[in-house]
Amino acid sequence: MDILTAKVQLRRQLRSTRRALSAEQQTLAADRLLQVIKPLLGQARKRRIALYTAMDGEIDLTPFVAACRRWQVELYLPVLHRFKNTLLFARYDATGPLRANKYGIPEPYQAVLIKPWQLNLVLLPLVGFDPQGGRLGMGGGYYDRTFASAQRWPKRPRLLGVAHECQKVARIPVEAWDIQLDGIVSDLRLYPSSPL
Repeated sequence: MDILTAKVQLRRQLRSTRRALSAEQQTLAADRLLQVIKPLLGQARKRRIALYTAMDGEIDLTPFVAACRRWQVELYLPVLHRFKNTLLFARYDATGPLRANKYGIPEPYQAVLIKPWQLNLVLLPLVGFDPQGGRLGMGGGYYDRTFASAQRWPKRPRLLGVAHECQKVARIPVEAWDIQLDGIVSDLRLYPSSPL
């Protein structure tokens, strides 16, 4: 079986697994995730963190967002670049307007956009992961294209994948263009790929 076929099958299976989680399991996972990720953040001021809006069974970041607001962390959501297949990041304000992009994912609009290298940390949603740091996204390649040239940037943010523990598999098929994460955090533990 070729890598593309293996990824398509694995993506279908893992999306089904996370969508099968009950509302109670999702709430518990979101609360546990905050406890796992909190030690990585400290309570540093003036941090810029990009995150995502949970959809399709992804682990919910609502408790994390509330904690960041208490710590006065600046939050950003990805926004599809209008002309390239990459991402920019828009300041996320709880009261600011959101509208769905072409995939139905809410994005801030009428918001200040920043470049990826202006962030300190990016939390990426995952469909699947392995303990070695392999990741499986939705297949659009937006994060891969956005961070492909990060070695030439003034500063590269830390990249941390986020997933339910039930999305872990023994090995994710990795291709040359797949970006390397600094780690993956689940609702049970951190899987570091590099010092965090």
